[in-house]
Order: sequence, then structure tokens, then C-alpha cells
Amino acid sequence: MRFILINFIKKMIMNDRDLNLLNIRPNIASALISEDTSTNESFQNKTLRPILKLQNSIILMLFKNYITKHKNNFYTLSLEKRFIYIDNAIQKDIKFRNALKGIVVGLFTLEEYELYIQNSSSLNKRMMNMVNERLKDQIQFFESGALV
Repeated sequence: MRFILINFIKKMIMNDRDLNLLNIRPNIASALISEDTSTNESFQNKTLRPILKLQNSIILMLFKNYITKHKNNFYTLSLEKRFIYIDNAIQKDIKFRNALKGIVVGLFTLEEYELYIQNSSSLNKRMMNMVNERLKDQIQFFESGALV
């Protein structure tokens, strides 16, 4: 009897966590999913895009901290070279990449995580490409005197 009660409580907590995670995510009207949408694209639109939008400010601050820890060289670069700097940070710095993944994966529901681990390589690539584009699209944030 105690085992059944413990499992019931665990399921209730997990369901509450999942519902809370889903409720805090922004709705992205343009993230359409049809019958022809692949599993990875569906995951991208249903899960990754809302989480990245939700986590945008922390992603920006994480990269700003990355710049500071790497002696602020970013600020001396031309716009084109700043884009290359972002590419290199995401592609080559494993610690930075793992921090970015953690910011996103930590907000997956249990069901999403189970789907993610089945195809993590492909989904990680999508995730990092989306973060890369997000940072480049908001490059003005990293100008001196930019507001948070």
C-alpha cells in the first residue's frame, strides 16, 4: 500500500511540474505543426522555440558573461567578426554549449525529455542553431550601454 501511495505522489508532483512548465511558456502563433511536420521540427516548434523565447534574457546574460570571462575581446571586433565569435563560442566551447543546453533542457517536461534523449544529437544541433541565430539577431544588446 505504501509503495502505491509513493508512486501516486510522485506522479502527481511530476504532473504538476510538467503543467507548470507548460503554463509559463509563451505561445508562439507562428510555430505551426501539421501532419507533414517531422518529429524533430515538431519538437523544435512546440518545445524549443517557446523555451528559448522564455529563456531569452538569461541566454543574453550568459553570453555577456562569456564575453567578460574572455577578456572582452568581443567589443573590439567588427560586426562580421562578432558573428564569427558567436559561432565559435557555440561550436567550440563545450562548457558554454553545455550551459546553454542546461538552460533549455531543464525546462523540458518528462515526456519532452524522453523524446529528446532518443534523438539528442539532432535536437542539440537544432537547439544550438536557434541560440546562435537568437544571439546574432540581438547583437545590439551587447553594445556598450545597452539596457537589459
